[in-house]
Amino acid sequence: MGLLSLARVRSPWLLHFDCGSCNGCDIEILACLTPVYDVERFGIVNMGNPKHADLLVVTGPANRRSARVLENLYEQMPRPKIVVAVGACACSGGVFHACPNVLGGVDKVVPVDIYVPGCAARPEAIIDGIVLGLGRLNGNGKRDGAAAPGQS
Repeated sequence: MGLLSLARVRSPWLLHFDCGSCNGCDIEILACLTPVYDVERFGIVNMGNPKHADLLVVTGPANRRSARVLENLYEQMPRPKIVVAVGACACSGGVFHACPNVLGGVDKVVPVDIYVPGCAARPEAIIDGIVLGLGRLNGNGKRDGAAAPGQS
């Protein structure tokens, strides 16, 4: 493993994007940044620039309005990159699945590596999903057929 790969795994930068959720999962992601859960102990830093991010954490269902923005953010991220879908809406469309403007889960727009289900997903599950994604960023694990944390 090269120095750059080691640095990406030891200090990953994540980009959070809300596709149009109810903000329940967004609040839980922000709770992960507080001293109670403290994701910085894993070296994780919340980043606002997709060109510097290693992980894309997405909440909310993919809809017609946000799909182009989500694709644009995904394409701007350097490779290798990990996408984490947080919440039932990001995984499958959730309660919004029958709305005419909703395409479904985030995987209808960009490839998703890790699914973190829940409405709203708990901070512990979000942290487990991100740490699982770091293992895939390291090269351990496969990209297709990613399971949710706690599932085999």
